[in-house]
Amino acid sequence: MPCADFRTLHDDPAALLDWLQGLNRYGVAKVTGGPVESGALLNVASLFGYVRETNYGKWFEVRTEVNPVNLAYTGLGLQAHTDNPYRDPVPTMQILYCLENSAEGGDSIVVDGFACARRLHDENPEDFELLSQYCAAFSYEGSKGVALHSRRPMLECTPDGELTGVRFNNRSAAAFTDIPFDKMNAYYRAYRRLGELVDDPQMQVAFKLQPGESFIVDNTRVLHARKGYSGDGTRWLQGCYPDKDGMKSKLASMLSEQRASS
Repeated sequence: MPCADFRTLHDDPAALLDWLQGLNRYGVAKVTGGPVESGALLNVASLFGYVRETNYGKWFEVRTEVNPVNLAYTGLGLQAHTDNPYRDPVPTMQILYCLENSAEGGDSIVVDGFACARRLHDENPEDFELLSQYCAAFSYEGSKGVALHSRRPMLECTPDGELTGVRFNNRSAAAFTDIPFDKMNAYYRAYRRLGELVDDPQMQVAFKLQPGESFIVDNTRVLHARKGYSGDGTRWLQGCYPDKDGMKSKLASMLSEQRASS
């Protein structure tokens, strides 16, 4: 996983370029050595773009709540997923920034959804075709005045067959009403197999964030998860949604400047 120091990324354009190239290539990257203060995640986002504000605010808290409206606000483990599949358009990137992590457990996990999709295709091309041809449904109505719904394939492809996006989130799945009856059993078989691949430890990279550390994922490609954690100690992360076009624009601009100066 590409990794760089917070201050170095802000001070050294060459280090930033190398880190952005890694983020663009792998869909995930890590930052260490950041300030342990609320809102510091915005200084990570500012390295390459802007933050999309949602009903959760400009950023959101990830810690245990007494009456949570989202499973993320409990100490339970979370299956690997992409965030907010019920939005249209979906947030294309996510930053999770650690402020406290003294609880036992709570390791972060990332999974390359494209690698899972390719493996699914290699095993059974029909499964891949079903998940890319028919729309799944996702919804969220956990907050007053908020009702979000989206219909999109779990595996999104261009007309010429290039895989461009993965949407996978069992907690946000709604009734699948777009699947023909004669395809239903096969569709759920494919859905189940994709879930098995996502849960396969061989497809996962696990790590425990320390205060001042953060990681960034391409939310159209890389799924993230967490292991459950105990009530002893504290786990406090903050998250936000920058967009991928900002990252790609920054990277393309820096590469253009590099070519012009060489």
